[in-house]
Amino acid sequence: MNTFFSFVANSIFSWRHRCVALLYRKPLFNFFLSHTTNTKHVKFKLVLLVCLVWLNSTAQQATWIWYPGDFEINLANKMQNRRTDRNTFFPPFWKMDAHYVLMDFHKVFDLKAPEEITVYAEGTFNLKLDGNAFESGVNKITVPAGKHKINVKVWNEGSVPAIFVHGKTILSDNTWLVTFEDKEWIDESGKTSDISATKWLNAGSWNFDSPSQLPSKFKLPTKPLLAVNKTVSGNITLVDFGKETFGFIKLHNLKGNGKISIYYGESKEEALDAAEAMTLDRLSINQSEARDSVMPLSKAFRYVNIIKESGDISFNDVSMLYEYADVKQRGSFTCSDDEINKILDVAKYTLELNTREFFIDGIKRDRWVWSGDALQSYLMNYYSYFDNPTVTRTIQALRGKDPVTAHINTIVDYTFYWFISVYDYYLYTGDKKFIEQIYPKMQTMMDYCLSRRNKNGLIEGLSGDWTFIDWAAGLSKKGEISFEQLLFARSLESMSLCANILNDKSKAATYKKLAADLKAKVFSIYWNNQKQALVHSRVSGKQTDNVTRYANMFGIFFNYFNETQRQQVKKSVLLNDNIQKITTPYMRFYELEALCAMGEQDYVLKEMKDYWGGMLNLGATSFWEEYNPTQSGAAHLAMYGRKFGKSLCHAWGASPIYLLGKYYLGVKPTSAGYTTYVAEPNLGGLEWMEGKVPTPDGDIELRMSATEIKISGTCGTGTLKFKSKSKPITAVGDITDKGNGNYELVIEKGKSYTVTYN
Repeated sequence: MNTFFSFVANSIFSWRHRCVALLYRKPLFNFFLSHTTNTKHVKFKLVLLVCLVWLNSTAQQATWIWYPGDFEINLANKMQNRRTDRNTFFPPFWKMDAHYVLMDFHKVFDLKAPEEITVYAEGTFNLKLDGNAFESGVNKITVPAGKHKINVKVWNEGSVPAIFVHGKTILSDNTWLVTFEDKEWIDESGKTSDISATKWLNAGSWNFDSPSQLPSKFKLPTKPLLAVNKTVSGNITLVDFGKETFGFIKLHNLKGNGKISIYYGESKEEALDAAEAMTLDRLSINQSEARDSVMPLSKAFRYVNIIKESGDISFNDVSMLYEYADVKQRGSFTCSDDEINKILDVAKYTLELNTREFFIDGIKRDRWVWSGDALQSYLMNYYSYFDNPTVTRTIQALRGKDPVTAHINTIVDYTFYWFISVYDYYLYTGDKKFIEQIYPKMQTMMDYCLSRRNKNGLIEGLSGDWTFIDWAAGLSKKGEISFEQLLFARSLESMSLCANILNDKSKAATYKKLAADLKAKVFSIYWNNQKQALVHSRVSGKQTDNVTRYANMFGIFFNYFNETQRQQVKKSVLLNDNIQKITTPYMRFYELEALCAMGEQDYVLKEMKDYWGGMLNLGATSFWEEYNPTQSGAAHLAMYGRKFGKSLCHAWGASPIYLLGKYYLGVKPTSAGYTTYVAEPNLGGLEWMEGKVPTPDGDIELRMSATEIKISGTCGTGTLKFKSKSKPITAVGDITDKGNGNYELVIEKGKSYTVTYN
């Protein structure tokens, strides 16, 4: 054991920067604590604890820093302007902000001894120590002992101004303060104002932890993949990669003189249709020596059709570089139904393909960041990757900068989804620092929304606004739409919650009252007793006759209805085939969530098998933007008046990930970061199921059959809720009888429980 102690100590002290990342992972540390029992092991625990404390206090890491949100905005601009349509540049159609070109970074240090630091910058920089500037080109200085202020001012028009500072204790991180010179230097009398008027924020950062790892050079990783089939006929080579994929086509040993056209297709029909394929490359080749050639832009495809248009050209193989985001799958779900398992696998792959620098809508079209699509990806992420940076990057990129001059993506409802997503993020992660960072932008965005209300205090599309809701034939967007008011009310509630988190009590009360008043107005002007539902809209002060699913299903999982209204809506809308059906996975997400919230997991399981299973039966290898079971053949590929306009890999098609995690395993946080949570498993017709739900502090594991529930967690305090015909049994913990066959069991952190029930 002494030899082992020596090994551990030497390893830790020699490699502390690496070990801190390993040992500070709470699940691993908990393992050591829970598996050491005798006297020698107790000593080992103490060694580990001392090492952990020492590591946490001494192991520091410099990283590149920038103005918060600027890297995200710049990266989004690059990504979203890669889209092409028929080899034509196809940019987004909303206002795109840019990074601030001049940035001032500073921090005050109190040193016990002199320290040499090296300063790196992306851009032209000015380095000052206690207000005294160094000559241009100097990036290595010695800071004397005592209290000193370091300033680095950087100018860069081409990319985000950023710095990397490295010394023994002086390191760049998000405790540094930054400003884009947002201050007033001259007051009304002509005198210079105090620099304290400057608006300083904590710097933004990610994981660029070496001076050579420049933020401006960030690219997603790639890996080579081979095709599964290649057919050559004359001057045409058709390549099949076996399933939907994304990346760069590579032609091996390409040589000759002439022209080649490459047509990409999510379907074989699209790849073979040179006149209608939506993405393509055209190459002019003039090289006598054979060499590999990789296409400059990534594309979405399964099939690739390569046509030698002219000249004498040869290549001996075709492969690809698969481009992906380096995020890890943490959540899991498997069950007794093989079809559901297959649906989940394809859903995970669909989300994987659409998880890029940001959560995007689709890999062929649009390849943009849309707020409505992103919200659903965030929720799926919480039950799969639990990757915080991709969420916060996407939220930052969508919001852009002040002043606010339009709705996010120009869509009214997408602005409201953005507000909702911010509080959701806090609930799942407990990341208060991000709320502090984004809250000022939430306020200015909400000020804009409040300024767009009509004389009745309601949201009604104004000039320049796009009221989207869903792709549905004949869906009216006129007048005051009930669905938009519900989203607005929920956004105001999110604002109130975030204001409370930051102790902004006055604003919290204001937003809370606005939300309550709007909810009361919604039910007074849209609820129809005869139809037992909220009507779709009001035009010229009068209810329309139309009832749609949208406001009614959101009202259920927003918990806006009383129990009588919930049951009425369930019968008159959600289970009523006379109400216009939804054909996009986008809104099927919410429709099925509402039914799950009503305890209809048996029904939803059949719907998942019918809807998502229907796509699989048609050969889908990823889930589509839209699926209408009444269509057949090539009609499934068309959309927007285009033969191949539909995206066959759309993020919103992956919603079974969320539904199975939240409503079958039944796990969800009830306070920030899973400090408390509930697990309310529901088999929904399955014989058994098991899975993991990720949290900030490890996983919650659950297995359920018709007679037994097993659950354990490494986070917070949970409450297991379940039904049993007779009194259930457990060897650990105390089961509480809540009446009517309902039981609860408190789940303590680090403990495992087995409950027998019937």
